Amino acid sequence: MADTQIPTLSLNDQGHDAEGFARAFGASFERFGFAVVADHGIPQPLIDRAWAMTEALFALPDLEKRRFHVPGGGGARGYTPFKTEIAKGASAVDLKEFWHVGRELPTGHRFADAMPANVWPDRPEGFRETFVELFAAFDRAGDRLLSAIARYLGLSPDWFDPAVRDGNSVLRLLHYPPIAADAEGERAGAHEDINLITLLLGAEEAGLELLDRDGRWLPIRPPEGAMVVNVGDMLQRLTNHVLPSTTHRVVNPPAERRGASRYSMPFFLHPAPDFLIRTLPGCVSAAHPDRYPDPITAHDYLHERLVEIGLIKA
Repeated sequence: MADTQIPTLSLNDQGHDAEGFARAFGASFERFGFAVVADHGIPQPLIDRAWAMTEALFALPDLEKRRFHVPGGGGARGYTPFKTEIAKGASAVDLKEFWHVGRELPTGHRFADAMPANVWPDRPEGFRETFVELFAAFDRAGDRLLSAIARYLGLSPDWFDPAVRDGNSVLRLLHYPPIAADAEGERAGAHEDINLITLLLGAEEAGLELLDRDGRWLPIRPPEGAMVVNVGDMLQRLTNHVLPSTTHRVVNPPAERRGASRYSMPFFLHPAPDFLIRTLPGCVSAAHPDRYPDPITAHDYLHERLVEIGLIKA
């Protein structure tokens, strides 16, 4: 049987056929929980600069990186050391280290208590400027994709705008170090994402797989420079599972690639902390009753899940 492949869509199509792009993007989400999007609008020179900074950051001495770890902070900002995060229900910790960049809020902002200030390293030089710029570029791409999802669900194209304005989104810089032959665990164990949607750069290096409907793992192979986008649990809950949050993982590389690092940059697009995740009426029917009659704020939902994956101690 031929490999099932997620179709590659072009975000450029949205400009001249917003409805057609929304249908194709929404259909890929409904079928796979994933989509592959080329021409996403994030400038390549900015991405190249970000990759260089990411490699330089993780090449710093361990003790220097650990200065930027925030104990008790749930990994929300700054550095999270190797072998800290664990997939929900897993027995072995993930073989990765990462750095989180959040939204820069003005002093006294009403979400300052829920969205901590960023932690910035002393080097590499220009790190802060690069990732503030990249965060904004991801934000713009995310807004365009959410507009397509809104159209697909029969909502106003700007339905998500107030939900994600000042949203608690996180840009994660990920480093999967070289792996020993006898390493326990995987680079990232099977999991689902917490947020509305995830926008991922860096999936060209093999390893990312989704669990398809037939129970088989499907490798995701985006063309060079394309973005992998997937449904998070918040969007699944909002849509009453019309759009599924699909289980995915990053498997360990074959023997000939075990000595190489893997880097990726997922942008976890979150709503604002006070956004109420309430099932959309259009996603409820007699055949599909509301699975979530009790709404929950995005902040409370995020906290529940961070406890489950070990980043916050209950």
